[in-house]
Amino acid sequence: MSKFKKTPYKVDVRDLINRPGTMHERHLEIVVPEDLGESLVAVKAGSGLVANLRLETLHEGILVSAQVSGIAAGECGRCLIDVELPVQVEFHELFAYSLDEAYESEVQDDHVDLEPLIRDAVVLSLPFQPVCRPDCPGLDPETGERLAEAPEFVPEEKRDPRWAALMKFQASESSGTDEDIQAETDREEK
Repeated sequence: MSKFKKTPYKVDVRDLINRPGTMHERHLEIVVPEDLGESLVAVKAGSGLVANLRLETLHEGILVSAQVSGIAAGECGRCLIDVELPVQVEFHELFAYSLDEAYESEVQDDHVDLEPLIRDAVVLSLPFQPVCRPDCPGLDPETGERLAEAPEFVPEEKRDPRWAALMKFQASESSGTDEDIQAETDREEK
């Protein structure tokens, strides 16, 4: 009986241990047991990740090269609609036969546990502010309506009252000749 809990991230490497020069490729389909990420977007529990692994035996341990892909779900950081974003990450890690200061990961009970590596790679690849599209206009600050759904809506321009005196100076609708400008000035002086 193993003292380590069983997770979908553990890979049996019994056939590779202490056989330098051996290489195997594996394909894993992982059902995510808990959310990967806690922000606006995450790979949700119950969704799937696909991991293509290359396992190479070295004298010190087993080198794992992985390409992981899946779908993250959440909401747009601007307009709050539901979004799905593709996730694709890669990593390389050496799992040592015996743990020392030179290596962070270890082969345990003839298995390598990819959970911390997959979790870190996936979470770090997720955007901090996901958007449904790059030019998402967001929400109207007063009504809360999605601006993308009401493109004819143009917010009223608010004018700073400190500029009220300048509002009196508007461009003349005349042709702008010197005579027109002089006539406008004479009218304003009267």
